[in-house]
Amino acid sequence: MAAAAAALALTACATTAAPHNATLTASNSAASKTAKTRSPKPTPTAMRTGQAAAAQALPAAGNPNGHAFVPRAARAANASHPNHVIGNGTPASCTSAAVVRAVAKGGVITFNCGPKPVTITMKATAKVVNTSHRVVLDGGNRVTLSGGGKHRILYMNTCDKKQIWTTDDCFDQEWPQLIVQNLAFEDGYSAVRQTATSSYGGGAIFAEGGQFKVVNSRFISNRCYKSGPDLGGAAIRALAEWRNRPVYITSDTFRGGVCSNGGALSSIDVNWDVFNSLMINNKAIGFGANPAQSGTAGGGSGGAIYTDGDNYNVLIAGTVIRRNGAREGGGAVFFVVDNNQGTLTIKNSTLHNNPSDEFFTAGFPGIFFHSSGHPIVTDSTIN
Repeated sequence: MAAAAAALALTACATTAAPHNATLTASNSAASKTAKTRSPKPTPTAMRTGQAAAAQALPAAGNPNGHAFVPRAARAANASHPNHVIGNGTPASCTSAAVVRAVAKGGVITFNCGPKPVTITMKATAKVVNTSHRVVLDGGNRVTLSGGGKHRILYMNTCDKKQIWTTDDCFDQEWPQLIVQNLAFEDGYSAVRQTATSSYGGGAIFAEGGQFKVVNSRFISNRCYKSGPDLGGAAIRALAEWRNRPVYITSDTFRGGVCSNGGALSSIDVNWDVFNSLMINNKAIGFGANPAQSGTAGGGSGGAIYTDGDNYNVLIAGTVIRRNGAREGGGAVFFVVDNNQGTLTIKNSTLHNNPSDEFFTAGFPGIFFHSSGHPIVTDSTIN
């Protein structure tokens, strides 16, 4: 992979245009009187109630103008019969420790923190135990989990022996299935540096093995370590999904994420299906690309999305990717399939003003693409 990437970087310099040289494209009136009935005016109490109800939900997530079809597998899970409820109706009852305990137990988890939005600042990372069959974390559009700028928020790793190995081949197993929905993740931070054995990247969520999807959730100002040639995913880092099932990203918002690579999403050998989402103002701030150039720590690619590996596909549908940036390549999307067996498909989407400081693929501003052919773009604007 490293050798291919090195050749790729040289090819990019020769075949792609620098951003500063590019042109950014892409009735009867009587009857009415007789039947007229005065409509009652809303009472002040009713108006206040309506206003309060509107204030009780978190801001809407995703692209409001996105209308891409979402398959059943990518939709929210039924959380109407939870196995565990965090809180007893007050904000004070919704604690970091309660979240950690509930996630470790698994099952369907909901929150009862009162009628208003609440932020739970995590004092430790909530970790999935691999004996869980399914873990559904549903915030009911009222709950924000904050890392406080110090902690990764949520972690699943089927190859972490501390979380219990359940198969001999820890990479290829069906469970746990982690589903995150109707939540916000803010100020998560992973300080883990890239080594041969570390679980690096994923400032808000790290998910390795099993299955994973995120629905109707917001990721705001999450971060991971600032350098590393393949370290990425300020919001989400995903690896080793079961039987190459895609990670589903459905009606989610990613804003203000910062990492060495992938200011929103990052992965190796993972399929992604991104539906009706919004990615804005995310940054890849590493320097030296992958493999790291001599004298650098590496990184800096994929302002919003960074993907690498073999035999994977990425679908972006009904999604807006705007004002993201990369210090190296792919201000919006970095897509490198080393064996040329992968497809990047963009449908009914807008990619706009995603500068790549060093390289991008000619004709596709904000995208660095390496696989067979070229990106498949339908009814989309890329400029």
